[in-house]
Amino acid sequence: METLRLEPVRRAAGTVRLPGSKSISNRVLLLAALAKGETEIGGLLDADDTRVMRDALAQLGVSFSGQTITGAGGAFPVRKADLFLGNAGTAFRPLTAALAFCGGEYQLSGVPRMHERPIGDLVDSLRAIGARIDYLRTDGFPPLAVHPSQMRSENVKVRGDVSSQFLTALLMALPLSGKKSTIEVQGELISKPYVEITLNVMRRFGVDVRRDGWQSFNLDKQTYVSPGKILVEGDASSASYFLAAGAIGGGPVRVEGVGRDSIQGDVRFTEVLERMGAKVSFGPDWIEASGGQPLRAIDLDLNHIPDAAMTAAVMALFADGPSRLRNIASWRVKETDRIAAMATELRKLGAQVEEGADWLRVSPPKVLRSDQKIDTYDDHRMAMSFSLAALGGVPVTINDPGCVAKTFPEYFQAFRSIAA
Repeated sequence: METLRLEPVRRAAGTVRLPGSKSISNRVLLLAALAKGETEIGGLLDADDTRVMRDALAQLGVSFSGQTITGAGGAFPVRKADLFLGNAGTAFRPLTAALAFCGGEYQLSGVPRMHERPIGDLVDSLRAIGARIDYLRTDGFPPLAVHPSQMRSENVKVRGDVSSQFLTALLMALPLSGKKSTIEVQGELISKPYVEITLNVMRRFGVDVRRDGWQSFNLDKQTYVSPGKILVEGDASSASYFLAAGAIGGGPVRVEGVGRDSIQGDVRFTEVLERMGAKVSFGPDWIEASGGQPLRAIDLDLNHIPDAAMTAAVMALFADGPSRLRNIASWRVKETDRIAAMATELRKLGAQVEEGADWLRVSPPKVLRSDQKIDTYDDHRMAMSFSLAALGGVPVTINDPGCVAKTFPEYFQAFRSIAA
């Protein structure tokens, strides 16, 4: 197994240009593929998760020329395909819903962990409106077979308390029905800012959704039309590591490509930084953070920023007391069981950690344990989060650092650029 040793970092300062947002990139790719007309995409993320989406869309008959996509103007032209989607939930869930409306025979599979990530709530919703979808191994989980069917779309129900990607998938697919639709969310909707991204990108492609709070979403009869050009902003989740480095390691650290005008909910990670004592400033497309140790301990509900919350968990190593991260149950069904993985690796560094079904309590050690080997569980955010441990004045080894290719292939080069 490949490893990467990070030497102790005395100070973090500098500027990082962020790669494109994964969440926005895969939404834009799908809607550009379904839209009428050509779409030129600027700032598109080039990483594992977007590559599997591009490859799948190409298999489905969508034409690519550099960063320009010629949309299908509705259902995909290829009506039989076997698609491999890695561990990309932002590709697997929306494509499942879209393909249910395409009248073809499709199989969707991924890596072993993707086959452990639940999809039953989405499949139940699609079956209830006419979809014919079979589980090829275990009920409730990929891989899947999608068959031709007569789809209804007037009234759709979906659970909202496991993953917001199920609602996102339905929202993006329903315009393919050519009819009015209403989606009713059952239970509390988690990760609402990610649904806001979906609604924003749909609007750019000509489809407006009216929502009644977070429980009901109404779509008129509309079709996707290319905006001509669209720019993908920098990834706010990836920004969290560098901003945290500025907060822990003095700074200032500036990230470019995301700022005050961002449509991503993870920019609210800056609120966590400020609660922990960091100084944060904004421009329209940049954010800067500075600070120093010790940070202030926190007790926060982080349901709205589940990805950036992982960064906060590692920052808790540098706090002046125990920190508690609450309402993070969605961590259990991500690329790995992130609550269990985070607890295990924080303990290696000397922290006392308690975990519950949807919470984590981290009591920092007086001094971090040196020369620890951090397992990453094939999870890019574990690798990136734990790079921050080097700011504790100890060397740390990251096992399987290449897993960052999922969203940020050049992450460790960028981290080194701000590490003194």
